Amino acid sequence: MDRLFFSLGALAAFVGVALGAFAAHGLKNKLPPDMFNIFEVGVRYHMYHALGLLAVAAAAARWTGPWVTAAGWLFVFGIIVFSGSLYLLAMGGPRWLGAITPIGGLAFLIGWLLLALVVWR
Repeated sequence: MDRLFFSLGALAAFVGVALGAFAAHGLKNKLPPDMFNIFEVGVRYHMYHALGLLAVAAAAARWTGPWVTAAGWLFVFGIIVFSGSLYLLAMGGPRWLGAITPIGGLAFLIGWLLLALVVWR
């Protein structure tokens, strides 16, 4: 699992950097400031959790078990739901996307808690 989560983290970081560059160079003058800020929040949390996936990979190499695996998949899910919903919302997607964003945030929180528990045990 360590190699899988390291690969997913590296790929997520690649996509995060690409989306950040796209926002800075392609969206800054095309989106209203509030929508641009929403996109930037998505990129920020995307990158935090790409790095979190690298931490999961390091933990999985040392401590095996279902909690470390669950933490990794919760980070992946959170990136897709939290950041993905913000990207779509900022780009003019339906307003109901804002209602699912907290589900991704909750996945992030639970993932960090599980990762802490894995290391603590």
